Amino acid sequence: MIRWRQGSVESVGRRWRGAVELEVRLTQRTPDDPSSVRALAYPALVGEPETGDRVLLNATALALGLGTGGYALVVALPDRLPPDPSGPGHIVKSRYTPLQTVTLAADEEDSPFRSKLVDADGLGGMPVVLADLHSALPAILAGIDATRPGTRVAYVMTDGGALPAWFSRSLSELTERLAGTVTAGQAYGGDLEAVNVHSALLAARYALDAELTIVAQGPGNLGTGTIWGFSGVAVGEAVNAVATLGGRPVGSLRISEADARERHQGVSHHSLTAYGQVALARADLPVPAPLAAGLSSDLAPLQAKHRLVEVDCAGLDEALRASPVKLSTMGRGLDGDYAYFLAAAAAGRHAAALLRHRVRCRDQARSRG
Repeated sequence: MIRWRQGSVESVGRRWRGAVELEVRLTQRTPDDPSSVRALAYPALVGEPETGDRVLLNATALALGLGTGGYALVVALPDRLPPDPSGPGHIVKSRYTPLQTVTLAADEEDSPFRSKLVDADGLGGMPVVLADLHSALPAILAGIDATRPGTRVAYVMTDGGALPAWFSRSLSELTERLAGTVTAGQAYGGDLEAVNVHSALLAARYALDAELTIVAQGPGNLGTGTIWGFSGVAVGEAVNAVATLGGRPVGSLRISEADARERHQGVSHHSLTAYGQVALARADLPVPAPLAAGLSSDLAPLQAKHRLVEVDCAGLDEALRASPVKLSTMGRGLDGDYAYFLAAAAAGRHAAALLRHRVRCRDQARSRG
């Protein structure tokens, strides 16, 4: 199940929040292995690697040739273990694996946010954008910024893909744009930790003071090519969580005009299953106006359950091209799968418009009072 390798750090490369790339020369390998491999270490887990360190590697994803997860992962620096952690926290994540880690949940007793969350039971109508893939995050933010600049946005990262938030370079580069990240379920490494999506949403709203929240799994979508066998079904479950807590669910549709796989052409079967069958609550499903006519038959199964909203896309192209992080999904950039990113930006625009409308209505009510 795991391909174990040992090696020595040849060089320390680029780093981003919570992660560092290494070049590792393999000292224990098979004839099919290269002499050196690209590896990734999370210093919070294994300590700070240095040139010459002996490293124990999990080389499974690298051997499988996975695009997103194509690293050997550093499991330990066996000759120079990090000091024992100190501080509060009793919530174990990545539970009962060799690298289970203890975190401080935003709502547990020792948390500074306990008083805000102990009785929190609703989102007060906060718009929440839900996406299948992590790659939608910067495009959704682009749509929000183009519509309501300065909106305070939180990101809830679910555990369908990468568990450490540190794996995402995009998330690291978006730190200044976000009010914070809450890692939910078995995911960890966010600014705040939560036991599940429900408590993560409440932490985003009350601990991070978010006006709007985006929910998506971390990098590394998992799928088997079947109707039900993909990690994105969690999007439908998140719709239910948002509605249960009195938020406003906004579903970002996964749309593609470039994917070679028939099941993902037009409106992806991931969206049709997650919103059409898993989601029990009603959500807004924004559709980019330039694409609406061509997608009418794809969207027909969703019309009875959800509210389809045609979104004006004026200015979204400029916003997407101005994204501070590179837009990429399944190896395709903005122009390589334009419909995908436009749909995500349209979802961000619609959610921001809902928020703008709520604020305007509130101000009008205050003026009448």
